[in-house]
Amino acid sequence: MKTRVLLATLVILSAGVLFAEAQEKSQAWSAKQSTDYVIGAGDILDITTWKETDLTKGDVLVRLDGKISFPLLNDVQAAGTTTGDLKKTIEEGLKAYVSHPVVTVAVKNPTSQKFYVLGEVMKTGEYPLYKNMTVLQAFAVAGGFTQWATKDEILLMRREAGKEKIYRVNYKDITKGKESGQNLLIQADDTIVVP
Repeated sequence: MKTRVLLATLVILSAGVLFAEAQEKSQAWSAKQSTDYVIGAGDILDITTWKETDLTKGDVLVRLDGKISFPLLNDVQAAGTTTGDLKKTIEEGLKAYVSHPVVTVAVKNPTSQKFYVLGEVMKTGEYPLYKNMTVLQAFAVAGGFTQWATKDEILLMRREAGKEKIYRVNYKDITKGKESGQNLLIQADDTIVVP
């Protein structure tokens, strides 16, 4: 009988250790994800406050001014922060009303993550940026080039630190393996112009 109790205790402890390790890995992955995604105007968020249904909101739109409306906190700055940063801000604000608030912020629809392709491509327009995408992949999404495209004078325009920066992209060199460094990763609000 004592052997069974000891064995059962060991099994429970082992399961607890395995669960703790799995939870730690999951939290590390969640932390990495939350530091990667920067919220932008137009994004739609789901904000859940554990055990507080009145403080749980689905389909929260990040307004053009970069703020969201949240119960008890009024306007909260969301654009330019990560989901993890917004979670902490809301939890800090709710501490005056709820003891130990636990908030989850999830991006339901990342509509702020878009890029644009203009000029001599088959389908010009605005495209969603749901994953890491390179310039070459952006051309594929835009349906490829028209017969009049100048493939060695492509421009990628990007706003960095408040200033417009222009990168020159030579499609021919990239595809020949000469200048693979020109195959840049697309960022939100990039504009690619194919003359």
